[in-house]
Amino acid sequence: MGFRCWLLVITFVLSMGFRCELAGAHGRRQLLQSLEAADDGVCTAVVSPQGYECQEYEVKTQDGYILTMHRIPQGRGGGRAGKRQPVLLQHGVLMDGLTWLLNPPQQSLAFVLADNGFDVWITHGRGTRWSRRHESLDTSDPAYWAWSWDELASFDLPATVGFVVRQTGQKLHYVGNSDSSISILRGKLVDKIKSAALLTPVADLTYMTTPIGRAAASAFSGEMLGALGVAEFDPKGYVNQHIALGSWNQFLESVCALPGVNCYDLMASFTGPNCCLNDSTVDMYLKYELQPTRGVITKYDHGSSAANMAAYGQSSPPEYHMSNIPHHLPLLLSYGGGDMLSDVKDVQLLLNDLSNHDADKLVAQLVKEYAHLDFVMGVNAKQVVYDGLIAFFDKHS
Repeated sequence: MGFRCWLLVITFVLSMGFRCELAGAHGRRQLLQSLEAADDGVCTAVVSPQGYECQEYEVKTQDGYILTMHRIPQGRGGGRAGKRQPVLLQHGVLMDGLTWLLNPPQQSLAFVLADNGFDVWITHGRGTRWSRRHESLDTSDPAYWAWSWDELASFDLPATVGFVVRQTGQKLHYVGNSDSSISILRGKLVDKIKSAALLTPVADLTYMTTPIGRAAASAFSGEMLGALGVAEFDPKGYVNQHIALGSWNQFLESVCALPGVNCYDLMASFTGPNCCLNDSTVDMYLKYELQPTRGVITKYDHGSSAANMAAYGQSSPPEYHMSNIPHHLPLLLSYGGGDMLSDVKDVQLLLNDLSNHDADKLVAQLVKEYAHLDFVMGVNAKQVVYDGLIAFFDKHS
């Protein structure tokens, strides 16, 4: 089944219907307050106060979008001597690079990698808070949002990956989360990476069990949002003024009435029962990581057989075939037994597509107690996932 904009609607549901009343740790509250200041960027507000060097770069895509990247070139203690191996961290849809920095340094993957001797690069996709510029378009212009998820893979990733390779003179390791995990595995980008770690990979939705996701998938699509005049889908509701609030409220009421949906804990109803999240981190996630977006994961559906035929030479958008991934590329897949988005059966379909992959280059890790967000926000993710990920990167460096 091809992806649509169901995820956009789901996140709107989460942002409207679920708010944590959590105090959190003092340090997390300070970070929240610092991010409120419009002039405080990621380096100033999040990275440097923790004692890490931080650098900020601008990268322009082939289609004119100006993206921000952040770099943590080394750990607090300096780390390993010699040239450090670059690692690119790619966030999922409706998130930005702050995802990798929400927990304290000993729990956040970006800091953990830096402290283990890696040169860490963090992306922020087009349209998110830190990457909202274009060489000629403004975010208020619908043309700014005239892209699908395919453009993120076709333009954003080549721009950011190429930039890191040019800056460091090295191939990089890649970490992708959720739907972004498979983006790197297409085209010539694989020639620029040493290995890829896919956390909660989303390549199929056949067995997705979240009732919210299935309701949104059947009720909405990217084309429907476009027909309603929506250019930017902002899950926090800052920009989108084209749809009557009553329409959304009716949809929320219908979702909350579904069997298995607990509207007092919509995050669990959406992602699965995350076992290991810190309350203050969840608070920060809901406040800052519901990022605006526009698009789908597969090739864009132009809305008619004729339009798709003109664009692709076939009546429906082309599917991505994971079996085309080079067999020699080292891959680590880590997925959760409680994940309702990246269901175990769907991940198995992906592993089936990779059945001819070189056996010594493919590692699959099932964490039975984890759900979707535990892999990027879990308080014990370092011990459960990141230590093995680092060992995997070391082996293939």
